[in-house]
Amino acid sequence: MGIIAIATYRPKSGQEDAFLALLKTHVPTLRDQGLVTEQQAYAMRSDNGTIVEVFEWVSEQAKRTAHDDPIVMDCWRKFFGLADIVSLDSLGEAKAPFAGFTRIEF
Repeated sequence: MGIIAIATYRPKSGQEDAFLALLKTHVPTLRDQGLVTEQQAYAMRSDNGTIVEVFEWVSEQAKRTAHDDPIVMDCWRKFFGLADIVSLDSLGEAKAPFAGFTRIEF
């Protein structure tokens, strides 16, 4: 059984379009490396502009392996240049019993 990941990114000022273009390649890159399942991934926008990404790791080991994969690390380094990683509890929606987000279509 896989591990569901919920990642939250706050694009830096003026970088949202570049970040979304890179985000579009994120799960396919992880999939190409055999690290995530074929389950559909989702990207959403919170009211404060934070991007929420949900996908499924193949396993806990795959999640750890990603940190040693040069292709994945290259993608993540680009992420850090375009967005800050923030916690889920920094979103107002996380305080609601039924959080709602705007879906981002790729």
